[in-house]
Amino acid sequence: MSDGAPDTVRLDVWLDVACLFKTRSEAKRACEGGKVQVNGDGAKPHRTIREGDRVRIGRGFGRYQDVIVRIAIDQHVKKTEARALYDDVTPKPTTEEIEMRRMERVYRAAAQAAGTPDRRRRREIRRFKEGS
Repeated sequence: MSDGAPDTVRLDVWLDVACLFKTRSEAKRACEGGKVQVNGDGAKPHRTIREGDRVRIGRGFGRYQDVIVRIAIDQHVKKTEARALYDDVTPKPTTEEIEMRRMERVYRAAAQAAGTPDRRRRREIRRFKEGS
């Protein structure tokens, strides 16, 4: 690169700079947990990446985000400018996947409503039992 930027960058640092994770430590945990692959191989947080590498991030519930590194930098940029650091090549979800996600959301909401009460509800129950 001609502007003095490094040719390679640590993976966890780049994931944070590109705003693909909220913090570097969150990106590091994802790498250590096997949720991040670079060019089809499992990636540790200290792995170096360069322009053209393909990064696959596991996002939960069987979903993945595929990105191709366009610019490898280690200095933070504005969140709106961070989108220019990579090309998102994640395929669009099929109609079946969209319906499955909707069903999962409904199921989780129902399970949460039937499960343990949240903090506010616990306090209401405690006040009711104490009679105050």
